Amino acid sequence: MRILFVKLSSIGDVIHTLPALSAVKRALPESEISWVVEKKSAEILRNNPLVSRLIEVDTKTLRRGNVLGKTLQTAKTQLRELRASEFDLTIDFQGLLKSASIAKLVKTKQRYGFSKRNLREPTSRILMSASIEVEPIQNIIFKNIELAEGALRKFLADEEFTLERENIEFSISTDGAHRKEARKIVKEAGKKFAILNPAGGWVTKLWHAEKFGQLADLLWEEMGLTSVISTAPGEKDLAHKALANSSSGKTIIAQPSLKGFYELTKRASIYVGGDTAPSHLAIAANCPTVGIFGPTEWWRNGSVDPEDICVERNDIDCRTDCHRRTCNKWICMDIPVETVFEAVRERLRLV
Repeated sequence: MRILFVKLSSIGDVIHTLPALSAVKRALPESEISWVVEKKSAEILRNNPLVSRLIEVDTKTLRRGNVLGKTLQTAKTQLRELRASEFDLTIDFQGLLKSASIAKLVKTKQRYGFSKRNLREPTSRILMSASIEVEPIQNIIFKNIELAEGALRKFLADEEFTLERENIEFSISTDGAHRKEARKIVKEAGKKFAILNPAGGWVTKLWHAEKFGQLADLLWEEMGLTSVISTAPGEKDLAHKALANSSSGKTIIAQPSLKGFYELTKRASIYVGGDTAPSHLAIAANCPTVGIFGPTEWWRNGSVDPEDICVERNDIDCRTDCHRRTCNKWICMDIPVETVFEAVRERLRLV
């Protein structure tokens, strides 16, 4: 059976879909699973042994098909690649018009996606062969597995078909260069270290960078943990602000590659961060994690490991279905350093 996954971006969303990939491959080991992904998010899937073919696209280029020159040629090349293979079924995990349009472009017998109540853009379902009803109030990892299960159950006409949910696996392929990156950082940090990530994509997801620096001092003074403040291009100001607010001399900044960071989290004592791709990578690496969540939901986007801890404000009534990228209050992330530190202490007791 030839199956196509459509999950274009972001990196965190792609990571959340990896357990569905593993579950399908365990249930149907002879299946060939291909994946369409945006080039900007493709690195996490490259060289994945469970992915038969990785199709990297730039949907902005595809949507500019009416322009002349190089952009038009690039769009034509991508369309040829999308239509180069035939699939038995395609599953749209994204639920957007652009992802549904990709599913419509490929040669496939059936196209399946979420039902209306689980779609951010409900009109996308008109491009599907059938919609799959899944429970909306659950972690996105389980929603994706349930979508894949429902699609395969319908395609196979087998009401007894199920996918395993107990063993959550994130298939991410790394190599010696990524491990070397991690070892170099560990050599500087020492064997006992925490990873702190002050970035967050949306400004409303950010816990104050200064507080990360203060947390780093507490981790050293109370627990003997050095701190690695992870950063990426465009996020260095936050990292340096955190470092400037740490006085212990036991805090460093590191900027590994995406997969170098994944290898680093495998070696860390604990990870602390918000709802952002590095947090999802840390969870995928089975690193003990403390999440700091505000406008988004831990139960939906966070760890499925019951031992991981979320620090969040449950004493305010504006967080329900918030998802705001700007806010003139921004009180949900007004969380004391001591509260996060105690969560770290509690999480490490469970290791």
